[in-house]
Amino acid sequence: MSVNELYTKFTRVWIPDSEDVWKAAEITRDYKEGESVLHLKLEDETPLEYPVSQRSNPLPFLRNPDILVGENDLTALSYLHEPAVLHNLRVRFLESNNIYTYCGIVLVAINPYEQLQIYGEEVINAYSGQNMGDMDPHIFAVAEEAYKQMARDERNQSIIVSGESGAGKTVSAKYAMRFFATVGGSANDSNVEEKVLASSPIMEAIGNAKTTRNDNSSRFGKYIQIGFSRHYYIISANMRTYLLEKSRVVFQAEDERNYHIFYQLCASATLPEFKDLGLTSAEDFTYTSLGENIFIEGVNDAEDFKKTREAFMLLGIKDSSQSSIFKIMASILHLGNIDIRPERDGDSCHISRDDLHLRHFCRLLGVELQQMEHWLCHRKLVTTSETYVKNMSSKQAANARDALAKHIYARVFDWIVEHINMSLQTSSKQHSFIGVLDIYGFETFDVNSFEQFCINYANEKLQQQFNSHVFKLEQEEYMKEQIPWTLIDFYDNQPCIDLIEARLGVLDLLDEECKVPKGTDQNWVQKLYKQHLSGAHFQKPRMSNTSFIIIHFADKVEYQCEGFLEKNRDTVYEEQINILKASQFQLVADLFLDKEDVSSSKTSRVNIRAAKSIPKAPNKEHRKTVGLQFRSSLHLLMETLNATTPHYVRCIKPNDSKEAFSFDSSRAVQQLRACGVLETIRISAAGYPSRWTYPDFFNRYRVLMKKSDMMSADKKLVCKNLLETLVKEPDMFQFGKTKIFFRAGQVAYLEKLRADKFRAACIKIQKTVRGWLQRARYQKIHKSAITLQRYGRGYLARRYAEQLRLTRAALVLQKHYRMVRDQQAYRRVRQAVVTIQAFTRGMYTRRIYQEFLLHHKAMIIQKNVRGWLQRKKFRQARNAAVIIQCAYRRLCAKRRLKRLKIEARSAEHLKKLNTGMENKIVQLQRKMDEQSKEYRSHNEQLLFANSSLGSEVTKLQKQLEQLRSQQDEGQLTSLQDELQRLQEELQEAHGIRKKVEEEHVVETLGLQERVEELERENSLLKSEKEDMNQRILQLSRSIEEDDSSVSQSKVSLQSELDAERQRYQNLLKEFSRLEQRYDNLKEEVSLHKFHPGHRRNPSNQSSLESDSNYPSISMSEVGDTEDSIQQVEEMGVEMAAMDISLFMKLQKRVRELEQERKRLQASVDKMEELARRKGSEARSPTSEQEAADLAYNNLKRQELESENKKLKNDLNELRKTVIERASRNSSSSDPPEGYNVLLSQLKAANEELEARKEEVLILRTQIISAAQQQENGHIQDSNNSKQPIDKEDALNAYHGLCESKKLLEAQLQSQSRQHRDELEALHTQIELLKDDIEKKQEILNYTMSLSPEAQVEYSVQQEITRLTNDNLDLKELVEKLEKNERKLKKQLRIYMKKVQELEVTPAQTSSSKPELSRQVTVQRKEKDFEGMLEYGKEDEALLVRSLITDIKLSTVSATVPCLPAYILFMCIRHADYINDDQKVESLLTSTINAIKKVLKKNNNDFMMTSFWLANTSRLLHCLKQYSGDEAFMTQNAAKQNEHCLKNFDLAEYRQVLSDLSIQIYQQLIKVAEGIIQPMIVSAMLESESIPSLAGVKPMGYRKRSSSVDNDGSGPSSYTLEALIRQLGQFHGIMGEHGLDPEIVGQVVRQLFHCINAVTLNNLLLRKDVCSWSTGMQLRYNTSQMEEWLRGNNLYQSKAAVTLEPIIQAAQLLQVKKKTSQDAEAICSLCTGLTMQQIVKILNLYTPLNEFEERVTVSFIRNIQNRLQERNDPPQLLLDTKQTFPVLFPYTPSALSLETLHIPASLGLDFLIRV
Repeated sequence: MSVNELYTKFTRVWIPDSEDVWKAAEITRDYKEGESVLHLKLEDETPLEYPVSQRSNPLPFLRNPDILVGENDLTALSYLHEPAVLHNLRVRFLESNNIYTYCGIVLVAINPYEQLQIYGEEVINAYSGQNMGDMDPHIFAVAEEAYKQMARDERNQSIIVSGESGAGKTVSAKYAMRFFATVGGSANDSNVEEKVLASSPIMEAIGNAKTTRNDNSSRFGKYIQIGFSRHYYIISANMRTYLLEKSRVVFQAEDERNYHIFYQLCASATLPEFKDLGLTSAEDFTYTSLGENIFIEGVNDAEDFKKTREAFMLLGIKDSSQSSIFKIMASILHLGNIDIRPERDGDSCHISRDDLHLRHFCRLLGVELQQMEHWLCHRKLVTTSETYVKNMSSKQAANARDALAKHIYARVFDWIVEHINMSLQTSSKQHSFIGVLDIYGFETFDVNSFEQFCINYANEKLQQQFNSHVFKLEQEEYMKEQIPWTLIDFYDNQPCIDLIEARLGVLDLLDEECKVPKGTDQNWVQKLYKQHLSGAHFQKPRMSNTSFIIIHFADKVEYQCEGFLEKNRDTVYEEQINILKASQFQLVADLFLDKEDVSSSKTSRVNIRAAKSIPKAPNKEHRKTVGLQFRSSLHLLMETLNATTPHYVRCIKPNDSKEAFSFDSSRAVQQLRACGVLETIRISAAGYPSRWTYPDFFNRYRVLMKKSDMMSADKKLVCKNLLETLVKEPDMFQFGKTKIFFRAGQVAYLEKLRADKFRAACIKIQKTVRGWLQRARYQKIHKSAITLQRYGRGYLARRYAEQLRLTRAALVLQKHYRMVRDQQAYRRVRQAVVTIQAFTRGMYTRRIYQEFLLHHKAMIIQKNVRGWLQRKKFRQARNAAVIIQCAYRRLCAKRRLKRLKIEARSAEHLKKLNTGMENKIVQLQRKMDEQSKEYRSHNEQLLFANSSLGSEVTKLQKQLEQLRSQQDEGQLTSLQDELQRLQEELQEAHGIRKKVEEEHVVETLGLQERVEELERENSLLKSEKEDMNQRILQLSRSIEEDDSSVSQSKVSLQSELDAERQRYQNLLKEFSRLEQRYDNLKEEVSLHKFHPGHRRNPSNQSSLESDSNYPSISMSEVGDTEDSIQQVEEMGVEMAAMDISLFMKLQKRVRELEQERKRLQASVDKMEELARRKGSEARSPTSEQEAADLAYNNLKRQELESENKKLKNDLNELRKTVIERASRNSSSSDPPEGYNVLLSQLKAANEELEARKEEVLILRTQIISAAQQQENGHIQDSNNSKQPIDKEDALNAYHGLCESKKLLEAQLQSQSRQHRDELEALHTQIELLKDDIEKKQEILNYTMSLSPEAQVEYSVQQEITRLTNDNLDLKELVEKLEKNERKLKKQLRIYMKKVQELEVTPAQTSSSKPELSRQVTVQRKEKDFEGMLEYGKEDEALLVRSLITDIKLSTVSATVPCLPAYILFMCIRHADYINDDQKVESLLTSTINAIKKVLKKNNNDFMMTSFWLANTSRLLHCLKQYSGDEAFMTQNAAKQNEHCLKNFDLAEYRQVLSDLSIQIYQQLIKVAEGIIQPMIVSAMLESESIPSLAGVKPMGYRKRSSSVDNDGSGPSSYTLEALIRQLGQFHGIMGEHGLDPEIVGQVVRQLFHCINAVTLNNLLLRKDVCSWSTGMQLRYNTSQMEEWLRGNNLYQSKAAVTLEPIIQAAQLLQVKKKTSQDAEAICSLCTGLTMQQIVKILNLYTPLNEFEERVTVSFIRNIQNRLQERNDPPQLLLDTKQTFPVLFPYTPSALSLETLHIPASLGLDFLIRV
């Protein structure tokens, strides 16, 4: 293209500027070739006439289109020149905050001077495995490229990191090594990668220092080789260092520091282990205070020292070695503080012996103080004949001291590097390596010395290697594409390298001058002038004779010759070194031993001393100059780099003030020229820099084609025809095999044509749209006018009509208002009159009433007063009469007492006394006769006693008369004998009583044991009763569920109502019968009152419960009735009516029997008490009383037998009723299961009644035997005792009868109270039944009043309500039953163990078939279980192998899902059933181990992993479902509850299976993610789901020459359909294997999180996909994913929520990004993205067309300010390895184990169904 076509109006150009280097401008007038002025306009609208001259000032550089600005690769720019490169880097760095940019094969890294969150492990994972051109530029991309090329090409790699101080070389090298350590971590436990990273803190401490340009500047170069094994794991590492800046040890410029290690030691000097170092603050030492600033802002030297020591420990350096190193470092500081004082002559000096620092120095190094003091001030001169010791001046001594300090530090540095390398070496063989070269960049200062010369020399060598490599790659690309090419001329710096290293070059002359004894720097410079002044790369300054200029590839550098010779020699006096070699510390001595000394010391054992001392030759190391050493190491480095594939990282320092994200263009251009980036651009621009693939070119520029061309199938031919049409010069492009190559500027020209085409199309579209908008606006206005007119006229008409209506309404309102007003006035007057009349009449009435009330009160007062007066008068008269009577009677009594005293002294007294006794006996006999009338049998006994007492009294009278005649002494003797006899009888009675009490205690203990047995039997009866109730409920529920039709439900409701009424009548009858029974019992009790001989005392009351054999029933009499009522309330009247009457009868009968047993037992106790109390006294009425008791007991026994017969009849009737109902409800011929349970329960109740009957018989026999014994005792006592009965005994007998009467009355009252309680309970039950019947009657009436359809609906609703309530009640009942069942199971287990122990004991004694009874017991139990599989112990391995190890999924694909889990559980059930704990443990352990083995073998098989995840979780659910735990049995069927485990609690194995399930789940996620991860980026971001939507941008070198060469047929062409198909395959496999839906949802959620994380991470790291079209594609793709979730019922699994970040990112790419309203909308929209992610996407947003606008920096800053309040995490990328916590919800199975079918293909014939 001609100049006239390029430099037209509106074209933008770059012009030079003194401040910004280059400034943008725009052409305001077309330029004609030959004109001398170019008319421009600057960005601030300032006009400028730019002079143009072909020789002095050519035309300015053209600017690239805006679409190319900010590209990832500088070679993608159409115009490749310095201003374009500088502007692209500036835009990326300042506007997008991107510090990395590609420039062909070079990665340009700009130091941001700020910590960025782009180096985390998630970023490493994102770049790992990716092609270099696919992601945004990054140091990790370069490291990944090197790692992949090493693995693919099996060739060693090198990463060369260069740049000037402060550019970030060390950090870049550190991150590269971190990438290798993460991606290629060691395969064993050597942790080499951790040691490689740990070496960084050590090398920074001893090799880095603060400079004016960098706070952590590396003052040495290093090349780290990371060795890899054949499987590309890190196995070793090695470090080589270059040109340590030793001069920094003794000198630092202003505002600089020494090496960090010195300041770290001083900061930690207060630690106990460092007290002996003698260190203080760094300000106190010369070597650390020369820079006058010992601190670095934001750096804690003490904390850094801790990290350094931790790194030493990690690398295996012992504490003793560390301590020695720190001592040496401290000794260097003390060495610098030694005070060397000059003498007066000026040629000598001395050191004070009291110098503290010298003492510290010698002590720390273990050398002799006197020798070191001497040789620091003297030196030895050796000639062929003599040896001289010469004094040194203070300056010479200071220089020697500094040289010694530098030498010591250099040796320590080398020792540390050597030991680091030793710790990084392993015994494994290295297959390949990747080297990371961190070396200083090109340096130029105001004063440049020997160090800068060596650095620039090294950069010259590296630049030569870089140029040749770039040229080689460029030519290889042309040859690969088979296009004609010519030799590209590039800058060759070999002449400059020859100037430095060739014969008689700079280094050669320097070494030669160092050999001269009195060589000086000035002589050396003169030799350089003489030898090289005529050379092209050597110049002499005009105003100096002590410096020289070398023209390097980057710039001219002027070097000052001062110090070159001294630094090159690096002289250290041998005497000082010898002193150090003789150190008492081994490490210090080893530091300064030469290699020859070490080898000789190892070989020679005998020291032979020479006869004559020979001068020792100087050491070779000391004769070898620094320049020679550096040149040899540099040659070795170049050989290593040439043998590897290099990768280049060029670090740029954006400014000298270390400000974050500040860009100084002049400093950047200087470094770009020095680091070779512009040379790369020049080489690329010399050829064909712009390269497009044919499909990308076709998609981008098809707008320039004709329609006929686009229909052609050969895209390559279409592109050729288009280019030949558009570009007339054939040399401007070339066609390769897969790409089109363009000269510089051609892509910009094509972009201009494309933009013109789009601009013309836009103008046409705008014209058409604007015309349509105006027509639409006119039509809208016209239609609006007509509509307004119509609505206006209608409004006026409606308003007139409304006025007419209001007028009429006002008239009507007035009329009605007046009428109402008058009516209200009339009512008010009438109401007032009536109120007045009422109040007046009330007032008069109240007055009359008050008067009447007063009269009435007066009369009452009068009446009371008169009565009180009369009563007072009467009391006074009565008191007077009483007093008179008392006085008179007292007088009579005194007279009578006097008379009685006189009579008492006479002999007639006894006779009168006997006469009175006869009267009293007659009276007692009369009372006994009266009492015998009330108590039948007692009457006869008392008559007999009275007659006997009368005869005895007569005998006593006779005896008394005889005794009176005897003397008083004989009477006294007889009385004493009688008293003695009575005392003996009393003792005998006490002995009998004790014996009886002991027998009673024994009998009581036996009865208590019997009570406990009966309590257990009673609890069993209750549980069986509840089971029967449950069966009846289930039976009735099944009947109700069968009633499906509405008509049948109505009939059933009517029948149920009739049944309710019938049941109510039955209950009324039962109630009346109970009332009659109560009356009978009451009469019977009243008869008990008058039975003679039936005595009770209070002691019997305590025995009613304590001596009972059935206390559980006696204490639960009322409770059973309450339980029955509660059962009626819980089960409903319909359910409980069948058996409520039966249980009420049984309970009533049991209570009666218990009461009767208590009475009989009380009788026995009473008889025993009487026997103890009466002793040996003979009483004939007692026998009569016992006979009466026996008669009564016989009557009671007969009555009980009759009642028992009645109860049996009731049972038979109940059986018939149940059979009839069951036959109506069930069509089967066999009786229902509920009937069988009912019969078994009734039989148990009958057995209990029989036991009660037997107990009554036992008590009867006890009573009879006790009565006989007592009767015999009485007869014997009566025969033996002939003494008369005293009247006191008769009185005691009478009082005993009275007490028995009271006791009977108390018992009767207690029975009446109990009966009242029962009556109240029955009344409550009747009231409940009445309320229920009334409710049902109301419901029936309401139902009959409805229509038929409403009746049906209402009845269904009522039935649903009733069933719901019944269901809730039944659930509560089931819970209670389950609790009781668990308690009974525990008791049963205890009893079973006891029974087994008891069975073992007789088995040991008996010798006949000891195992037979056990086998019979097991067989009897097995009949009650189903759904179990029995196998032999020897078949366990075969079972595990058939079901787990060797199973084929095809054999179980058509069976029940999770079949192996069910089979294993059925085997476990049988092992539990036979109580074989070893078998259970062995089977579960083998199963778990086999599953782990299978999963390890198939660790990449999704189908196998899913299959075993389903089976493991199902086995876990089965162990929970059948564990017997209440929490897991709520959804079980009745049959499933019967299958619960009986003996073992497998909670520990459930935990193991739960952990195994989690492991399998994690393996399943890992396998699935490994399958879909390669598909995600291509399917979600790259494939065109919406055709022809995505645009194509120009690509750079990295996209052109990817490390993976895909010819369009690689696996990178995954589509969204393929990804969805793969997800559907996963879902189908999991569903086919029967995996729980909840777990399937969690798996899908985890996979969707992986899709979201990978997609978003790639979006955040790829500038080429951050566009509007990609946002549209991405939104469509996510909607398709959501549709897939809905189609598979997975939308509730929270998987769609995980896609929110990527959905919001897609919306962010699509929304407007201009105004503050847009910023607010973005902040409210992107809640799932962090602030860093939002800003990153906005920075990466790239318009694909010129009509799109870039996101401005101000808009991004606005977004940042709005999002400052968020507390977002600092990380940029999502963690792709994040795993959501997995939950395995309990999912019981409805499958019945007994119905499970085992296919024959599994080969499990050895399993036996049980």
